[in-house]
Amino acid sequence: MAPFLDEKRIDNEDACAALDTHGTLRSLAMAGAQVRQALTLSQDAGIERVAGGERPRSVLVASLGGTAVICDVLEMLAEPGSPVPVAIRRNLPLPGWVGPLDLVIAVSQSGRAAGPLALAAEAARRGASLLTVGASDSPLADVCARARGVHINVGNDRDGSRTHLWSMLAPVMLAAGQIGIADVDAAVLADVADRLDEHAEACRPSSESFVNPAKVLAVDLAETVPLVLGDGPLNGVAASRAASMLARTARMPATFGELPDAASQIVACFDGPFTTAFSSSSAGASGVAAGDIFADPYLDGPMPPRLGLLMLRDAVPEDPSPEVAEAEALTEAVVESARETGVKVSQVTAEPGHPLVRLAGQIAVTDFAATYLALGLGLDPAVAPHVADLRSGRR
Repeated sequence: MAPFLDEKRIDNEDACAALDTHGTLRSLAMAGAQVRQALTLSQDAGIERVAGGERPRSVLVASLGGTAVICDVLEMLAEPGSPVPVAIRRNLPLPGWVGPLDLVIAVSQSGRAAGPLALAAEAARRGASLLTVGASDSPLADVCARARGVHINVGNDRDGSRTHLWSMLAPVMLAAGQIGIADVDAAVLADVADRLDEHAEACRPSSESFVNPAKVLAVDLAETVPLVLGDGPLNGVAASRAASMLARTARMPATFGELPDAASQIVACFDGPFTTAFSSSSAGASGVAAGDIFADPYLDGPMPPRLGLLMLRDAVPEDPSPEVAEAEALTEAVVESARETGVKVSQVTAEPGHPLVRLAGQIAVTDFAATYLALGLGLDPAVAPHVADLRSGRR
């Protein structure tokens, strides 16, 4: 049976504040400010000195956990026209080809994450250029200083990497623009900050659930087993982030994919046990198909959870190319197939702008939605007891 989301709680600012002990909503609302502070800190650190002011032979980026999406964002923005290859690593070993002509970017909010720290240390030993982003008083900062690289401080009052993504992503994007592997500069990041502010205003706690896009999405997702699907590379990155936030923040298991590659595996689920397409005879022990309006919960038992599709869509230009039109047709086909089989469909469409600006809006809405979903379910978005047990070694 589907979990119960208390809409009254997410519309009550005091109730949200009492449950949100680490101020997750407040931190998400400050994403625009994070970008602006990161710009200042990057300039103060001399980000123009990255890789000696020259374009490196290659770039390798390492980030984990709440900042793992940074790797994906850089790869996505650099891929179409980067003059140098961009690689991703989460942990050792550092590829054998990394040497003095290459740049390694290591990101860790605490500056102590084992993977990025080990990769940075090995890169420094080989004489590669270093850009590190994290706490100023950390082993990662020390490694960077000894290698005469550029270290960007993430600033103060950082509770968790999931809610302070932009303080670490912005310096990496600025550096990518500086060395010419992505079309990003300070002006683009200023637009990112403005877009994040717009969504923070629309998704604020005082905005009631029937007009707040993040609360509407949270209510929809609470009733489902969510599949998150992006309509292309940009929203593929957003889908990965959304699935991570749903799992880590709202404790809702979610899978994600990107069109066109993931179309078959997503659509195949429409024939599964969480849709009306699944016959009653094989709907499980209760014999009740998901979404069966004639089911009697007293006689037939509780209904199984319903499959949900969260479709993340890009802004479509006024005069789309044949490739864009084909991708849009595939997206519509998947959505229509979902609706025909009783899948609950939710859609978030990006507003026009630079790719990083569009991505920022998609991430903002789904980040807020995952947080409201946690609060509506009675969960503290930042406190997961089993995760704490793992970190303390009790399990």
